[in-house]
Amino acid sequence: MPWSNQNGGGGGPWGGGGNGGGNNQGPWGKGPQPPRGGGNPPDLEELIRRGQDKLRQAIPGGGGGGGSSKMIVLLVVLGLAGLWLMQSIYTVQPDERGVELRFGKPKDEISQPGLHMIFWPFETVELATIVEREMDTGGSSRTGSSDGLMLSGDQNIVDVEFKVLYAVQDPKAFLFNIARPEDTLRQVAESAMREVVGRRPAQDIFRDNREAIAAEVQSIMQSTMDTFPSGIVVNQVSIEDAAPPREVADAFDEVQRAEQDEDRFVEEANQYANQKLGQARGEGAQLREEASAYKDRVVNEATGEAGRFLSVYEEYAKAPEVTRSRLYLETLERVLGGSEKVIISQDGAGTGVVPYLPLPEVRKNAGGNN
Repeated sequence: MPWSNQNGGGGGPWGGGGNGGGNNQGPWGKGPQPPRGGGNPPDLEELIRRGQDKLRQAIPGGGGGGGSSKMIVLLVVLGLAGLWLMQSIYTVQPDERGVELRFGKPKDEISQPGLHMIFWPFETVELATIVEREMDTGGSSRTGSSDGLMLSGDQNIVDVEFKVLYAVQDPKAFLFNIARPEDTLRQVAESAMREVVGRRPAQDIFRDNREAIAAEVQSIMQSTMDTFPSGIVVNQVSIEDAAPPREVADAFDEVQRAEQDEDRFVEEANQYANQKLGQARGEGAQLREEASAYKDRVVNEATGEAGRFLSVYEEYAKAPEVTRSRLYLETLERVLGGSEKVIISQDGAGTGVVPYLPLPEVRKNAGGNN
């Protein structure tokens, strides 16, 4: 090979020998070098010492061993003090109440809104929201569950959706007497509604008596939650919707329409009956009034005729001739006063025609002149 004879032979292309006493250099004048320190790994203590030196240089006033140690201790103490203050001071919002615990046991005092301080870690605090909250319950058609399906007293299935308005009255009882008070309240609400609906017909929950059902459910819920006690007050229960299950909704709608038609027909019949009855009563009252008036008129006329007859009789008893002549003349005047007549003499004397005074014509002329 061309490089075999250079440098006494046995050298490589970079001038180093293979087995001879060459200097084993590379192409740039140096061959592979072993690691420093005879091939031993870096000293761990040396690394730690260097890290400590850098830490002293980073701390202000560093350089002296005693001063840096004191500064580190001071920083640690300040950090622990800041952490303690952060854990010891807490804030209660206006819609919250706090219950402090000492060694895990709740105190009797209730923390009102504002800043408060506890001795942490021996004391901790739990906060409870006291504003009125709303809980929706039931409504299988809306939620897709069967929570709202209930069996009524007349063996019908109804789907009830209702709301519960509640608030926390006793924060201590709310936080520590029941593990999950809101879940418990939901279960109590569903149980109370099922109990009340199960005692009543479906018509009551559909239309007729929802307010009474809601009031009864509220009473049962409150008495049940007070037995724990839970610290919850139930303010209102309102039934939002009550409907049959979707599978039989059409049949229930037909029944509702039939009942509405029945009610309408009954109402129309009652109106017709009241109209006819009122008309008949009015006609009957009119007939009774007319009969009473006729009776009074006849009785009064008879009484008047009897009184007139008695008065005439009394006068007749006093002067028979005069009274008789007067009655005769009055009778003739009443009979002949309104007729035109010709008086014929019956004794045959004279010409047979007796002149008479035309009283009707005289009355007409007198009326025309007036």
